[in-house]
Amino acid sequence: MTEVDKNKQATYHLWIFSISKFISTFGNSIYSFGISLYILELTGSAFGFAINLICSVLPRILFAPVSGYLADRYSKKFIILSSQSLAALVVGGLLVYNIFFSVNIVAIYMTTFLLSISTMFTGITFTSSVSSLIDENRIQKAMAINQASVSSSAIAGPILGGLMYGFDSLNVFLLTQMVSYAVAALLESTMKFQLYSTIADQNPIREKFIKSISSGYGYIKSQDILWTILRMALLINLFSVSMVVGMPYITVKELGIDSFHFGVIEGFFAGGMLGSSLYFSIRKELTNPLIVVKRGIILIAFLLAASTLPVLLTFSYNINVFYYITLAFLYGVTLTCINTPIGVMFQKGIKEEFKGRVFGLLETISQAMSPLGMIIFGLSFDWIGIGWSMIPSAFFLVAITTIMLRPSIIRGADPTVNQP
Repeated sequence: MTEVDKNKQATYHLWIFSISKFISTFGNSIYSFGISLYILELTGSAFGFAINLICSVLPRILFAPVSGYLADRYSKKFIILSSQSLAALVVGGLLVYNIFFSVNIVAIYMTTFLLSISTMFTGITFTSSVSSLIDENRIQKAMAINQASVSSSAIAGPILGGLMYGFDSLNVFLLTQMVSYAVAALLESTMKFQLYSTIADQNPIREKFIKSISSGYGYIKSQDILWTILRMALLINLFSVSMVVGMPYITVKELGIDSFHFGVIEGFFAGGMLGSSLYFSIRKELTNPLIVVKRGIILIAFLLAASTLPVLLTFSYNINVFYYITLAFLYGVTLTCINTPIGVMFQKGIKEEFKGRVFGLLETISQAMSPLGMIIFGLSFDWIGIGWSMIPSAFFLVAITTIMLRPSIIRGADPTVNQP
């Protein structure tokens, strides 16, 4: 294949990758919205949401390294198509069950658990494949457009889901998601996952699972920037969970913001991510990504502390809504400004044969801290209050970032990672 043909194929990959991501995430957003309301209707308890969340997070903690191992050792295309097909079958199974027996809460939890496994396999394998699908000069564009697709579906999914829930049954939600997975799999089957592969031997000697994961961890430790970011992710995800838990707690419980306006606030968060993703898709690649990441995390800390202001002072209802809309939008923008440069660094700096295991270990570490953080901050909000929980978290984020991304670390970044 000539370079011109490869470039055309890479362009095709760029758009098919984004379209399939939007379709599958859109279907999942509609399902998540509908199933959340259905759980509330079925159980009448917030505890049902917590169990469903555990069923979603737990598989990612347990099986992400397995997904990374398989992505590095077997056909990425086969894994992606298999996991997408499994997701369609799982949702189809719940649909058939609901038609004949009427769905119960246990069936929903099982479906959530299995869907979490299948979507996690698809996500990690796709992430480890980006540099094989797209030419190096357009990796930032690919990462940004992918994020824009996810953000768009996060905005549109709940809106359509809300309209559908008022007029349609659960079967329509399930059918929509099943079709979205099937269409995404059909589109992905046309992609060539070895277009820009740098691995000479496509059938390497396969190590045992434990040895392979150990070698992946050893590779991370041997790369100073990767090792630094891995340790940062462990700590930052712990403290940043305070925003995930704190935002709905402050807005809904403390300030009494109604569900419609809270939905608008969440929509502006996704809108911030969408806008900044589109910006990264057209701008030149960053020449100093770690500096942008450092500033972004410090800004996140500032937004975290600022989110407590309406609790400590007294504002009108409309000002509170506008204030949190602004914070949510800025939070979405800043997260994209952190995630996109790191994603590009990883795609260019990690050896292809290790990418699956590296992304799998990162997924496990980031997800593992989320339940712990939710427990810690859920209790601290009740025991010591919002201000004493979130403001110290902001200081910890600044301290961690300042120490771990000090100038000597940024200057010592691998040139192949840090340069366009």
